[in-house]
Amino acid sequence: MNLHSRNAPSQTTAVTAELCQWIVGLKGSDIPAEVRREGLRTFVNWVGCAVGGARHETVDRALAAVLPFSGPASSTVLGRGERLDALHAALINGISSHVLDYDDTHLKTIIHPAGPVASALVALSEHRTIRGYDLLTALIIGVEVECRIGNAVYPAHYDRGWHITGTTGVFGAAVAVGKILGLDERQMAWAIGLAATQSAGLREMFGTMTKSFHPGRAAQNGMFAALLAEAGYDSSLRALEAPRGFANVMSDKQDYAEILDDLGTRWEAALNSYKPFACGIVIHPTIDGCLQIGEEIGDRVHEIEKVELTTHPLVLELTGKRGPKTGLEGKFSVYHSAASALLRGDGAPTAFTDEVVNLPEIVALRDRVVAVADANCHEASVDIKVTFSDGSTLKKHVERAIGSRERPLSDEELDRKFRVQSALVIGEARTEALLQTSWRLESLAESCEVARASAVR
Repeated sequence: MNLHSRNAPSQTTAVTAELCQWIVGLKGSDIPAEVRREGLRTFVNWVGCAVGGARHETVDRALAAVLPFSGPASSTVLGRGERLDALHAALINGISSHVLDYDDTHLKTIIHPAGPVASALVALSEHRTIRGYDLLTALIIGVEVECRIGNAVYPAHYDRGWHITGTTGVFGAAVAVGKILGLDERQMAWAIGLAATQSAGLREMFGTMTKSFHPGRAAQNGMFAALLAEAGYDSSLRALEAPRGFANVMSDKQDYAEILDDLGTRWEAALNSYKPFACGIVIHPTIDGCLQIGEEIGDRVHEIEKVELTTHPLVLELTGKRGPKTGLEGKFSVYHSAASALLRGDGAPTAFTDEVVNLPEIVALRDRVVAVADANCHEASVDIKVTFSDGSTLKKHVERAIGSRERPLSDEELDRKFRVQSALVIGEARTEALLQTSWRLESLAESCEVARASAVR
């Protein structure tokens, strides 16, 4: 179908309904093997990130706030010993999976799709029995829906200041949980409507604890939307396309063809990518290039007089924090990231702690980094020029960073990333068992084995 001619609100009447028809009718066997494989990679990466972030101060504070109000303790907080009711577990695991800014990215929209969807599904898996095969099917559908909705409103929606992971992630969580619950088409439309009215997240929060709250709340709200719909709680049946619905209220762009065209043949879920560095994705070319330079120059890093970066304007808009004071702020500082990569050879979570951000030698080198915006530079590229104290220079151009669609992480690299961050939280032996269980998701009779394998007892 082609809906480009039906983008005006008065002409567009069936977007939500047609999307729900596809969601409800889709079987796991309808999803191509290569898409299911990418969905499994998405899941494994998410588990590693959720465990990796489990001991972050942000998670500690969120747990302290919600524990007194949690209902029956059915669901695991990954990487920890606490158990919460499913709704609160979805919230906390969503926060944990995103707090390190190390999670997956749909590069066309900068959505981090797994956090809201997987956090809801895994929390539900300990409340209701879900086969691993069915959980993976629901995960892929949720990721597909949130990314298609994102495509329909990006970049105008993002440019307004909405954090698109939170605003579209709630739809992904709602339809994924709704698929597990067996909602019919009308109930699925209610779930989407209930998700739409809870869609939220502001880019102003980048560099604070609240950024990771967005995917956590999207997971919780999306699950709640599906549960309400299951109970017969109704909503508008045109939440996406109505004149006062999601797309028209929250964006200057409404391309409904991006939601409905080629459903089942064009898979956005197959385009997911995985971060090798624990920070804003637009910094990755800079870190990649600086790591390469650091390896080339060795001890000459101490002779650097100036580092000049030529980047796309979006890089400075998103990550232009000149003097970060906290690890979370450092994730949105291209200056800190360049200095850390050059001086420490580090772009992992260990590069973005409060301590490292304030190290005198990092601050000194960071102050010698200059970034210039050039609209002709692709947002996924960077030009780096290093000038040494003797006047000599070294230049590096990065066309696409490692972790991009052009240079994707292999399964082995995903495993390495998983092990490094998870072992710091639950130890090497438990990490290895959790990793293998995560890769076996499709064959698990009870997908809750994954969450329980991560628990610290």
